[in-house]
Amino acid sequence: MRTRLELAQEAVTAATRVVVLPAAYTGPDDFVNAGFVSALRERALSVDLTFVDLHLTLLNDRTVLRRLREETILPARTAGVRTIWLCGISLGGFLSLAYAQRYPEEIEGVCVLAPYLGNRIVTGEIAATGGVHDWEPGELAPDDDERRIWSFIKRHRDGPLSLYLGFGSEDRFAAAQRMMAAALPPEMVDVTPGGHDWPVWRQLWDNFLDARLGKVPRAAL
Repeated sequence: MRTRLELAQEAVTAATRVVVLPAAYTGPDDFVNAGFVSALRERALSVDLTFVDLHLTLLNDRTVLRRLREETILPARTAGVRTIWLCGISLGGFLSLAYAQRYPEEIEGVCVLAPYLGNRIVTGEIAATGGVHDWEPGELAPDDDERRIWSFIKRHRDGPLSLYLGFGSEDRFAAAQRMMAAALPPEMVDVTPGGHDWPVWRQLWDNFLDARLGKVPRAAL
């Protein structure tokens, strides 16, 4: 699992790290080119970034969450990182939620931007009950990842980690995203004009940094 690490300060491991999971057909370089690193540095935040390169062949491998844990999350803890956020975009958002559902005590927060939240059969089932508050998943099969994620969204307030959602008002997955938003505190939801594309994702990233990580100043040199 190839990664790209961007340090807030050269040769120094920050206490906070965001592990970024990409949308399909995108990779670490796309995030750098879109200004995700420069946005962090402009704010002088003591936050390191790890961009994970997830090829589609890897996404189809059901060991992806275990590998993410063993190759990225746990090594970060060993290196001294105290606070870890997972931030996923689109399909990366789905994987971030799947990781949080499986390993909720190993990260402090999840930020999903424009997340893919499952197929229309599952989201339609939830919508038909009146939303996630009234939906009950019932007994779930071991490979029913989509309903497990929605069950996690429904019950996450009972857990220790933070869950933040951002999406464009015209995103093609906006109907499902609004159902997720209804399960979250208003201060953990950000809706900005636009669709499912890089300019919107960059704006959502900026908003997330200001809302949730803006109090992690870089130590004086």
